[in-house]
Amino acid sequence: MLAMKLHGQLNQLSKILLLEDDLLFAETLIDLLEDSNYLVSHVTNGQDAIDLTYEKKFDLYLLDINVPLINGITVLKELRQADDKTATIFLTSHKDKEMLRKSFLSGADDFLTKPFDNDELLLRINALLKRALADTIECIGLLCHDEVHQQIFYDKKELELSKKEYMLLLLLMQHINNPVPKELILDELWNKSETGSDGALRVYINRIKQLLPQMSIENIRGFGYKLVS
Repeated sequence: MLAMKLHGQLNQLSKILLLEDDLLFAETLIDLLEDSNYLVSHVTNGQDAIDLTYEKKFDLYLLDINVPLINGITVLKELRQADDKTATIFLTSHKDKEMLRKSFLSGADDFLTKPFDNDELLLRINALLKRALADTIECIGLLCHDEVHQQIFYDKKELELSKKEYMLLLLLMQHINNPVPKELILDELWNKSETGSDGALRVYINRIKQLLPQMSIENIRGFGYKLVS
């Protein structure tokens, strides 16, 4: 697919999961991050952190290590084993090299020792988020796909898509300017236990057309559909 990497952050608030059991310190961090236009979800133990990652999608994890139930290093190990590649910074009072080694072996991207400078934290967060965006988002003109978070953006705004609309638009993007057979689309959108139909497919096509005013989806009669850049 002809595409360019998106190096600037899209016009959306980045979502951060904060794992920190020191409530006063957590409140200070939350104020700092929200003042910097980040959306923060706070949990105080490792089990809640893992559970929340299955309920929501995050752009960054900020993890303390010594927390109740499941420590931060084990939390990250489990997430990485589940193929969760979300950028992660450990925030900890540990200063020994062995803990630093364990942190990076568990899959961490960065490590800050408490107490740390707030501006340094914000700089590191910004650097990680920019790198993550550059690695995971590909664009065709105004249309961009975030592979990790399974989101599609048009003109820097996230499209509100159903699961099948997302799958359909992604399939068309992967074959940009080339016709996609209707049979392939039906196979991709509906599994063996479901029954797809031409009528249902047309509904999804028309819905996507409304969301892309400056792009065209052509109906190749007797064959399929083509997204034209």
